[in-house]
Amino acid sequence: MRLKTTIIVFCLEALSMTTFAQTPPPPLRFQKESLGEMPPDVVKTVIGPNSSHVLFVVQRRLHQQVKQLVMVDGRPGPEHDGIGEGGPVFSPDGKHVAYGAKNGARWVLVVDGQPGPEYDGNAKVVFSPDSRRVAYCALTRSEMIVVVDGAPGPEYDGIGEGTPLFSPDSKRVAYAAKRGDKWTFVVDGQPGTEYDRIGWGASIFSPDSKHVVYIAWRGAKQLIVVDGQPGPYYDEIAAHSPNSSSDGKRVAYAARKGDKWMTVVDGRPGPAYDAVGNPIFSPDGMCVAYAAVVGTKQLAVLDGQAEPLCDGVSEPVFSPDGKRVAYGAMNGSKWVMVVDRQRGPEHDGIGGGGPVFSPDGRRMAYIAVKGNKMIVVVDGQQGLAYDGIADGDPVFSLDSKRIGYAAKKDVRWTMVVDGLPGPEYDEVNNLVFDPDGRRVAYCAKNGSKWVVIVDGRPGQPYDGIGEGSPVFSPDGRHVAYLAWKGERMVVLVDGQAGPECDRVVKGGPTFHTAGILEYLALINGNNYRIKYAL
Repeated sequence: MRLKTTIIVFCLEALSMTTFAQTPPPPLRFQKESLGEMPPDVVKTVIGPNSSHVLFVVQRRLHQQVKQLVMVDGRPGPEHDGIGEGGPVFSPDGKHVAYGAKNGARWVLVVDGQPGPEYDGNAKVVFSPDSRRVAYCALTRSEMIVVVDGAPGPEYDGIGEGTPLFSPDSKRVAYAAKRGDKWTFVVDGQPGTEYDRIGWGASIFSPDSKHVVYIAWRGAKQLIVVDGQPGPYYDEIAAHSPNSSSDGKRVAYAARKGDKWMTVVDGRPGPAYDAVGNPIFSPDGMCVAYAAVVGTKQLAVLDGQAEPLCDGVSEPVFSPDGKRVAYGAMNGSKWVMVVDRQRGPEHDGIGGGGPVFSPDGRRMAYIAVKGNKMIVVVDGQQGLAYDGIADGDPVFSLDSKRIGYAAKKDVRWTMVVDGLPGPEYDEVNNLVFDPDGRRVAYCAKNGSKWVVIVDGRPGQPYDGIGEGSPVFSPDGRHVAYLAWKGERMVVLVDGQAGPECDRVVKGGPTFHTAGILEYLALINGNNYRIKYAL
């Protein structure tokens, strides 16, 4: 009798567990905030950072006159005779909007709906990284000025394209300026030495904002200027130069004298080669690495030390902590991966984008070719052979403990996670781990239908999955993705579909702090902000 009772209790427990497992989760609640109807005659659409806001430049005809206005989240701004081509722009935090506007023959900069002083013209406007400051170029009569936080600077004959620029800490601003046939860099309102030409990249400030670095020309010669101090002259300085270390204390660049190239680090030229690659600093700023060419041979140079000559090398790659470095080397028809100056096993080729280090720098993976097969080598251990490995893979989890990649078997694809292949599909992509590395999701296709697989479980099939999907919440508890349902779009959160939309703005859905998920959508001709409190 006791045996029967035990069996009955066991069955009841199993039934209870089965019933509980099949109980669907409670429906997720969301809010729809109306941002107004889709306006007619939209000239331009701008989406705020993290899909936080939607902006339209709208054109209207009033009594034979054409007016333009800026509408942010359904709220129209003042009408103008025209809106500048370079705007409007959002601040990095998405809380501010600025644009140039024409009224009659004069131009103003409008920031958050408030017009500034009038000028004969204005051009590029830029916010500081902290979103608290704004700078732009303005035309006064036939001269150009830079206006920073509403204060106009001195007049020049021209302002360099792509400037002004704020420093990473937002405290400093610089721009290239021309007077007559000479150019100078104006830093914090102070003009520097004049040169025949000057050049700059995305920023002339070092990462710590303390130093200013740029290329200058005197006649046919080039030089690097660091904090106003000119370096030695060269016949050519590589277009990708100069590079600054993360702490801003060091500068490196590739330069040519005659027919020889060298890497100049902290003002000191290195050995001469027939060609050199882009010098890169380790993340801690302690080491410099680059590839070089000697006749028909190539080599890697690591922190000033020349590695053995090879028939070919790939660009060196540092680990995120800067303590390790790796590169591919070819001799004859064989390739090896050199990690921390130690040569690995021979392969018929090195695939993908070269070595991939884990976020903590302790692990390393790369794609290798063996005959007509491809393998992924993780921490020196070779994985299974496949007919192909997808570009952009392998991918480490943020905690560095897990790794995954898409692999091809004949004509089918599988997602390999921690060395174990999953089910086969016609296509797989977009592998993501949650921040803790405990969960994994990716997209898969069979026939004409796509699914998102979360922790090994496929969701409902759809006609397509949106770019950037799927995405985990910061705490890893939730996953969201955008899907196509015929001509309509829908966002799914933890497998539950939200409202069908005509269009979901690129960049959504986006998780924010405090368990908030948002995206912007067009539904039946109206714009909405959809918000989940998870």
